This record gives sequence, C-alpha cells and structure tokens, in this order.
Amino acid sequence: MEALPLTTAVVSASFALSGCALLLRRRAMVSALLLVAGGGVGVVAGVLLARGHSDTAAATATFAGAVLLPLALALYPEPRWRRVPDFLGLVVLAGCGTVATAYHEPDVTALMAIVQGCAFVAHTWWRIETSDGPVRRSLTWMVLAVTTTVLVYFVLSFSSEASSAGLTDWGLLVFALVGPALYVGATLPDLVDVRGLVVSTVVTTVALVTVMSVFVLELSLLDALGAHDLNTGALAVLAALAAVAFQPTRVVLRGVVDQLLFGERPDPLGAASTVAGRIGEDPQIALRAIREALVIPYAALLVDGVPLAASGAETTHTRTLDLDGAGELVVGLRPGDLTFSPGDEQVLRLTVPLLAQTLRTRALAEDLIESRGQTIAAVEEERRRLRRELHDGLGPRLSGVAFTSDAARNLIRTDPAAAEQMVAQLRADTVAAIEEIRRMVYAMRPPALDELGLVPALRQQAVGLRNRAGEPVAVQVTAPEELPDLPAAVEVAAYRIVTEALTNVARHSTSASASVRLDPASDGLHVEVTDRGTSDAWRPGVGLSSMRERAAELGGTLEAGPGPTGGRVAALLPL
Repeated sequence: MEALPLTTAVVSASFALSGCALLLRRRAMVSALLLVAGGGVGVVAGVLLARGHSDTAAATATFAGAVLLPLALALYPEPRWRRVPDFLGLVVLAGCGTVATAYHEPDVTALMAIVQGCAFVAHTWWRIETSDGPVRRSLTWMVLAVTTTVLVYFVLSFSSEASSAGLTDWGLLVFALVGPALYVGATLPDLVDVRGLVVSTVVTTVALVTVMSVFVLELSLLDALGAHDLNTGALAVLAALAAVAFQPTRVVLRGVVDQLLFGERPDPLGAASTVAGRIGEDPQIALRAIREALVIPYAALLVDGVPLAASGAETTHTRTLDLDGAGELVVGLRPGDLTFSPGDEQVLRLTVPLLAQTLRTRALAEDLIESRGQTIAAVEEERRRLRRELHDGLGPRLSGVAFTSDAARNLIRTDPAAAEQMVAQLRADTVAAIEEIRRMVYAMRPPALDELGLVPALRQQAVGLRNRAGEPVAVQVTAPEELPDLPAAVEVAAYRIVTEALTNVARHSTSASASVRLDPASDGLHVEVTDRGTSDAWRPGVGLSSMRERAAELGGTLEAGPGPTGGRVAALLPL
C-alpha cells in the first residue's frame, strides 16, 4: 500500500497536465476539462490516502476513475450525443460511475466496472465506425493507449502473487501514458500511422498470450505427470521452449492480418517480373504496375521535386526512393503498415533501376525532340537567308546581266562603240555575280575547310593579320598532329569562332602575337584564342554575340573577356 498514494497522484497528474496541454492548444475542449477535473480529483485522492483517510480517498478516487475519466474518454476528441447510440453510451457510463461512487462496495464497483467497460467498448466501436479523417485517427490513438495500458496492467496483476501487491500498485503507472497519447491523438494524429501501431500491438499481444498459454500448458502437463516442485533450471527450460512459439506465431498472425486487410500478397519475384514487364515509356503505366504488384495505395514519380506522374490516392505516410539521380519514387505505405516488408523492399530494389532508366529515356527523348526542333528551325532560317540573298542580291544582278546583253545585241550593228561598253559592263556584272556566289558559298562553309582541313585553313586565315597599330600579328596554331574527324558543324563553328576572335585581336588589341589552341577531349572540342596585349573595355557586340550563338547552336559554351595576360576567348563545342 505504500506505493498506491504515489502512483495514484502520478497518474492523476498525468491526466491533469495532458488536459491543460489540450486546453492550451484549444483541442478536444470538453474532454480536456474533464481530464483536468478527473486528474485534480485523483491527486486529492492520493493525498487523502497518504494521510490515512482510506474511505474518503477510495470514494474520491472512484468518482474520478468511474465518472470523470470515462466521460472524458467518451467525449474525446469531440462531444457527440445527438444520435441514440452516443446518448445511450454516455448515460450508461455516467450512470454506472455514479452508482459505483454512491454505493462504494467492492461487489457493486466490480459489477459496474464490467458494465461500464462493455459500454465503453461498444460506444467507442460505434464512434470509430461512424467517424472519418482526423477524428477516426484520434479515436484510434485513444483505443491504442487504453488497450495497451489495460493489457500491461492485466499481465502485471496476473503475474503478481497476493503477497506482492506492491507490483500491482506500481503497475498503475502505465495508465500515466493515456493522457499523453490523448494529446498526441488530438494535436498530431498523423505523427505516425497509428493503425500500424494498433496492428503491431494486437499481433504482439496475441503472440505473448500464446507463449504464456504454452508455458502454463507445459506446467499443467508436468503437474499431471507428478512433477510438482520444479527448480529454476527446469522452469527456465520450459520458458525457453514456450518462447520458441513467439516469432512463428507473430509471423503467422501478421500474415493473417495482412490478408484480411489487403488480400493475398504476391510473391516478390513474381511481382518484380510483372512490374518489369509493364514498365515502358509511359510512367503512368509503370506506377500502376507497381501499385498492383505491391498492393499499395499510392505511387508517384518526381523530377526535380515536381510530380511527373502519379497513381492512386495520396496518403499521409510515404517513403521516398532515389532513382539514381534521375528523379524520385514516392510510394505510400499501406494502412496499418509502419514500413515495407523484406519482400516489398526486394521488389522496390529491382524496380528502381528500371524506373531510373525509364526517366533517363524519357529525358533523352525530350532532349532529342527539342534538338530536332532547333535543327529544323535553323535549317528553315538558313533557307530564308539564302532566299533573301538570292532574291535581293544575286537575282537583280543576273537580271541586269540579261538586260545588258539584250541591249548590246541591239546596238552591235548600229553603235559598236556603245555595244563594246555594254559588253565591258556585262563582264563586270558577271564577275560581281560570281563573287556574290563565292561569298554565299563561303558563308555556308568556307571552301578552305574541304581543301586544306581545319588547322591549315586557320593558319592560312591568320597570314597577313595586323593589329590596330599596323604591326603584323604572329599567330601560333596549336593542335594535335592527328586531329580526329570532326562533324562538319563543329568544324565550321570552330573556324568561325577563331577567325572572329583573331579579327577582334586585330581591331582592338595592341598585341603583336596571338595563340590558337585546339584540344579535342571527351566532353568536346576545346577552342582557345589568347593574345598578350591591352585592349579597350570588352563590350558585347555583333562579333561576340555571333561567337556565342555559334557555340550555343551546338549545345556548347563560350567565355570571352580580358585575362591575366591579355584577351581570351574559350569555347567548348560538344562533338
């Protein structure tokens, strides 16, 4: 009895503090007020019991434990009394508690406790069935807390002997967990999937009861065979034999619960084969296959944090898997599951590389479509440019050649001198037209690239280069002796960038030398042009914009600006 006043006070204080916390958070207000009242009355009962007023303390504790606290649980997390089952449940709970407090006899109290317990179970089941969302989860937290504490206290009472009542008194402390659980259920119902905790608690409890039953059966059989007084070693062997049944019982029960809740679980390898056979270019089909194979409520693919595809209804508790940098797979846990089983983990490990490859393929396809669009746009732009050049430049010039030849033919007999002048003009116009054609051909692809190659063409272009002071500029072109075969577009871009950079050296720099370096690498062709002179401030112009555009057309980059020893232009052209 020495521990009873202390345990009563501690449990009561836990209820009172939990009620105060709920009041501060403005959650479950009616239940919180009853918890504060019940906890306060319970503390008073503990104090009275410590001072020797046993009868008054018992009556006070009965009022707190049979009236106030049951009503607090029945009205948690929100009061309901308009429906007949709710009203009857509250009336029975309050009536039984009042009768037990008024009569204050062990037999009456025990009978009222049984009736009250049955009414509380029925009323709570009714509320869970008719509630949804956060209210149902809060009620589940309450059921978990009350059921667990009652079972623990029952086990302690069952295992204690009459001479060791102190163990039962200290066992009352487990009820101190009910108040905090009510607070969590009202304020943080989605902290964890409480259904998973309930399933685990039920499975573990049944497994423990099975072990205890096996142990009692062993003792009964030995007692029937005449082995009455067993020493500690024999009891330890019997306990070990009974404990062997714990894990198999737990696994079987978990399987039964899973089958009741979610149906037959597929074989992991068969599920992985099914998923692998249905993963293709469409992520939606892949996610649906994963959901069906693993019997999960939700699956989604994220790329850079943005949902790409989703299947099923989003759940509160999910798990995120990295797809080797290509994205993330978010899968929802089944109701009642706290984690995935080893079989599910195996299926996910086999699925992740396939989904990663699907996302990479999709990204590459999108890049290819975008690149193709850019290529088509560039081709069309080049066609429009050629049409303008032919229509506005070469076309009128050739028309003029035709008209001049007609006029010369008309004057060749009557005015030979004028005809001769027209023929001379005709030749000049023809030469200009030829030059125009050469210029257009050069704009599309410099002939020197086909005649000499990239490096000799650059060296030829650099001959005769002079800076703004009129001094010759010595240009050194450095490249591997055997430059690998480059795509035509890369050759043209490199040639144009180098010639434009050397032109800028001649126009804006005082350097007497320049260096050109071509370095093919795994990531592309590195092109660098440097000089050792001073130049005006680098301002974006047509030349720099043209070089950047040529690099960007190939998906490359270009950097241009003053360096530590002079000007520097560096480009990377992917191969």
